[in-house]
Amino acid sequence: MTTTLRPTAPERRTEDGGRSRTYEICVNSRPVGSVDLATDHRFGPRFGTIARLVVDEPDRGRGRGTVAALAAEEVLRGWGCGQVAVSIPASATRALGLAGALGYTERNRSMAKPLAEAPALPAGSTARPMTEEEFPAWQTAGKAAYAAHWADRGIPRAQALAKAERDHATALSRGPATPGAVLRVLTHGGEDVGTLWLAVRDGAAFVFDVLVGAAHRGRGHGRTLMRLAERESLAAGARTLGLNVFTDNIPALRLYESLGYEPTDYHLYKPLF
Repeated sequence: MTTTLRPTAPERRTEDGGRSRTYEICVNSRPVGSVDLATDHRFGPRFGTIARLVVDEPDRGRGRGTVAALAAEEVLRGWGCGQVAVSIPASATRALGLAGALGYTERNRSMAKPLAEAPALPAGSTARPMTEEEFPAWQTAGKAAYAAHWADRGIPRAQALAKAERDHATALSRGPATPGAVLRVLTHGGEDVGTLWLAVRDGAAFVFDVLVGAAHRGRGHGRTLMRLAERESLAAGARTLGLNVFTDNIPALRLYESLGYEPTDYHLYKPLF
């Protein structure tokens, strides 16, 4: 039997070089599923994504997904993509196993935790709003650090910097006054030791950034900032708190696991050349 991809519609293109197309997965011309391919709008047309790959229930467990994924990679190579990314729900254990077998590597993961009761902050630790005067320097440093995280993980520096600028402009469009944005400075013993950036919307909250000053690390302030994030989320009416962590940031990953955060999605990538 021959498994192939058959386009279901014309290819879609954007002015900045983006491409996308949907395909049927066919076995001897019989449709057994579908796959959506696109270039990654975050990093440009040399980065591809398998946005969705579904094999119909009766045809699962027969290698259709494996062949379809390999065929999808060939399409993306033909588009000039040097890397492919895929996001897989934590509950999709079979898909995660397939991705691992095909050579995909986890780059980062999304995690979340249901919130019930606001935790207390340690004695001597308090929080205050970030001032407008503090915001510019904090944002400049934050964008540089965020871009460096992506550049250290294989994203060209220009694309990493562009992503940092774009994400900050979107998430903090009005600076400290952006609706739903929570910017806090953690103090301990009267000294500023770290910062928190949290966003709250529609009953859910997301941690964009926690940062402990270099001179204050290793003293538990990161855990305190996460407790602060939970307190601020509950105060704003959120009942879940999500975050993203790069997989190789072992200290942060272990901290979030110890606080009860669980994976919701894994984000993986694979070089194509």
